[in-house]
Amino acid sequence: MQNSYSIASLRKVAPELFAMFGDNMNNLGKRRVNLHDLVDHMANKALCQPSVVSLVSPDKLQLINRCANVLRTIFSSHAEKTGGFSVVQALFDITHNVERKDLQPAFYAELIFLFKGLRGINPGPDTLVKGDHGENNLNGREAAILRSHQLDAMVLRVESFMSRYSDGLDSAAVLRRYQRRNRIIKYFGASDAQWYDWRWQIQHIVQDAETLAELVTLTPEQIKAVDRARQNNLPFGVTPYYLSLMDDEDLDLRRDAAVRAQVLPPPEYVDQVVDSQQTQGDFSELDFMREEDTSPIDLITRRYPSICIFKPFNTCPQICVYCQRNWEIEDAMAADALASPKKIEAAVRWIAEHPAIREVLITGGDPLAMDDELVERIVGMVAAIPTVERIRIGTRTPVTMPMRISDRLATFLGSLRQPGQREIVLVTHIEHSYELTPEVVEAVERLRRQGIGVYNQLVYTFFVSRRFEAAFLRRRLRQIGIDPYYSFNAKGKEETAAYRVPIARLLQEQTEEARLSPGIERTDEAVFNVPGQGKSYIRSTRQRHLVGLDADGSRIYEFYPWEDGIVQIAPPSYIYRDVPILGYLERLTAMGEKIEDYQSIWSYY
Repeated sequence: MQNSYSIASLRKVAPELFAMFGDNMNNLGKRRVNLHDLVDHMANKALCQPSVVSLVSPDKLQLINRCANVLRTIFSSHAEKTGGFSVVQALFDITHNVERKDLQPAFYAELIFLFKGLRGINPGPDTLVKGDHGENNLNGREAAILRSHQLDAMVLRVESFMSRYSDGLDSAAVLRRYQRRNRIIKYFGASDAQWYDWRWQIQHIVQDAETLAELVTLTPEQIKAVDRARQNNLPFGVTPYYLSLMDDEDLDLRRDAAVRAQVLPPPEYVDQVVDSQQTQGDFSELDFMREEDTSPIDLITRRYPSICIFKPFNTCPQICVYCQRNWEIEDAMAADALASPKKIEAAVRWIAEHPAIREVLITGGDPLAMDDELVERIVGMVAAIPTVERIRIGTRTPVTMPMRISDRLATFLGSLRQPGQREIVLVTHIEHSYELTPEVVEAVERLRRQGIGVYNQLVYTFFVSRRFEAAFLRRRLRQIGIDPYYSFNAKGKEETAAYRVPIARLLQEQTEEARLSPGIERTDEAVFNVPGQGKSYIRSTRQRHLVGLDADGSRIYEFYPWEDGIVQIAPPSYIYRDVPILGYLERLTAMGEKIEDYQSIWSYY
């Protein structure tokens, strides 16, 4: 694929660009003016020729304008100062045969699609699914019947994508998991009753490569990565229940790829985290969200006016590789994870002293990994604060050990509800439809019977980013009573590069795929977590802006603080280097995806 994007390809698409750089003037200021004039000329030519203006469709008008605006921006001095790279200088060099080994095919790909778009040439197929009204003179009932047939065809196309994905609720998956469960039970010498006891699950968390390899088929690379992680004290752990979700078959396109990716650290992740530990002496530099900068008192994080995060228990039964807080978690179910009574009481007192805080998110770590008595005491302390109107509990236990959602726990949480005064909700993190099981359904149902709302936060990683994969998850979540809440752009942490997805792909997913689902299924908002500041809504161009392009094809975005326009002096903006689109598409191709299904990604900025 990379061979398609080169200087020669760019010359073919934009000969005017090379003609403009014909002389040897290397004055970047004047070159920028000339480039802006060229962009305006090409856009006007595409938009305003009298003979064709009536033929330019609305989508092409938008494409031309978008590409013109992006080109003007990446040619600007602001782009150079912000991104530390000059596209204008790079263009001068390549048009004057100056060797630029730093310029990657992904860099040329971005410029090629921008100049194609400037001519009104769509980067991909005209439509992902067929459903155009077409040219007809029908109206009334006849037009409605034709439209209904077209909508049926659209649904069939969507179903053809969704049918490729598995969930854990079909009979074949249930049988596979039952057989694997029995083998794990036999390995530990346990009984059925112990398996369904969440305390037994915690007592038998798998934390070493040797035991893991006995229970799951692993590659030598995976075994080596887990072993090195443990030798260097990286947090790691998987519950027996979650291990039962992994397949035995060694498939080229694994159903359980997203399940495995959450807990099995890639070698490059282990290498970077170990290097950071050895360089810094701890993992503090991995605090991507800069939580230390927003913690006014121990155990509390506050980024927004009316809500705070309360973290009394700093561990989980299972460690997600891409977790934003794994830098501060010592280990799975670490013995000293519970904060001292003095710190917990001080944090609760602090919340009570700030009546502006109407909602408290109790998270960690996973607070529901505490025993019942601790949960009841700590959550009860927060519920006793008169000014707290909502308690939100962040937990993965419905996914990692759903038996934790016991009748006792659900009944206790339900007892804290006071309709009209206090709401109790649970926010979990189901990453893929293959994590949905009958046990998860039962856990959710126990909560809902108590009036507890259940919401889901999806982390949009590479392993859940195929066409309609997230849409299928949302559909299944709603069927079991979970509301889609947020879709998080995977954190821009270098050590988790294998998990990251271009922002353009999330924009494409939200615009082209989620839009084809009923509104009640697509209630989640696509967000980017700005370090030290909080959530930025990706679809809002008021909150983010593409400002530049790097030599490796990375788009450079500037994220503005959510306070912008609300307070007089907002915090500074945040500069983010995204994943190159070309590299992402090549990874999809290696998985067997049809690249033509994704080509419109280039037009999302």
